[in-house]
Amino acid sequence: MSSLSEQIKKNNASAFTHSGKFHADDVFSAALLLYLNPEINISRGNKVSEDFDGIVFDIGRGQYDHHQKDSRVRENGVPYAAFGLLWEALGEEILGQELAEKFDQSFVQPLDNNDNTGEKNELATLIGNFNPAWDAQGGNDEAFFQAVSVAGMILENKFERYRGNERADKRVEELLEAHEMAILSGKKGKEESKILVLPEFVPCQKRLSETEIAFVIFPSNRGGYCIQPQKKEYSLNYKCSFPVEWLGLENEELIEKTGLESAGFCHKGGFLMTAGTLEDAIKACEISLKEFHEKPIIVNFGGDFSVDELLLQLPKLQSAKVVHIDFPELPELEMLGIYGEILMERQEWKAAVKDQVKMILKYKPEAVFVGNNTFAAYPVVHMLRKKHIPVLTLAEKNGEQILVRIPSGS
Repeated sequence: MSSLSEQIKKNNASAFTHSGKFHADDVFSAALLLYLNPEINISRGNKVSEDFDGIVFDIGRGQYDHHQKDSRVRENGVPYAAFGLLWEALGEEILGQELAEKFDQSFVQPLDNNDNTGEKNELATLIGNFNPAWDAQGGNDEAFFQAVSVAGMILENKFERYRGNERADKRVEELLEAHEMAILSGKKGKEESKILVLPEFVPCQKRLSETEIAFVIFPSNRGGYCIQPQKKEYSLNYKCSFPVEWLGLENEELIEKTGLESAGFCHKGGFLMTAGTLEDAIKACEISLKEFHEKPIIVNFGGDFSVDELLLQLPKLQSAKVVHIDFPELPELEMLGIYGEILMERQEWKAAVKDQVKMILKYKPEAVFVGNNTFAAYPVVHMLRKKHIPVLTLAEKNGEQILVRIPSGS
């Protein structure tokens, strides 16, 4: 247990932060302290008194403040805010080292970055909205602690989710090992190698995207069994899909199409099917695997045809079809000499970009190559990355042109 943790958990523990307008940083910092000690007394003010004996954060230029000129910055360039400084000292005790680092990267750093740079963050905006209106009468301490209460619930839920995901990861590895042993020993036929039967539902989609498993079957809480196709790694597409003629059918209609007596429902989106018996659930997967024939597609967005030869050398995509989509025409501009300003309204511009992305996604591409037009490509690339679709571009190494994948993420 760290010395900070001991200080937080002691009897009559106290903490101090700034008054006035609050942000996600000081709110989540307070929620973190209360998570470790619900009895800690947190007060707010404009100045830390010289005789204050407690934890001071987000004010005072101390260890858990970040407003001084020499405030710390992470190795990846994300500056610490108070929440990050407190999490650095307390996170390992709460989640363990590995999960604490993941939590810092995915949850804490975006909030720290928002507080330091103003970069948009929806959660920070939500917390900020607890501040009273500009012309409200009285103080805002009550609103601050309302926001802290909400932040506390979010933290508790997030912590349990992270712990649950860790338990799920371990369980999935056990199930995959047992599945592989069953195939190798002959207890299961080779036709079942791409079908994983779970004794209970376990979150496993991300891990299974790295494997050859195409379908997962698990007991439904409504009785019978659920069947879920699994997506390819870094793709919106399934490794195998249910036959198109099954989609959107249920009960008698689905039984007639599948020939499976206990077939129950197949979602029109193709991401779920149900069956009353395990035998029929496995047969539904086997039929789908046998009938599935889909040629992968690569979208060449704005690139010339000379790139196609290179695209068709990509691993597992040598048999792909390359679809060309031209860059959109330059919108109407207001010209000021050599400088042009787009005349579209903001919403009109966003809608145009969304339409361009929809045009690309209708092909369900395994990857999208973007040509050399920053104005046209950038907004589309930004949206594709947020959807974790592989986006490729040309680079040069040792005098040769190579394809490079732009890292995904928002």
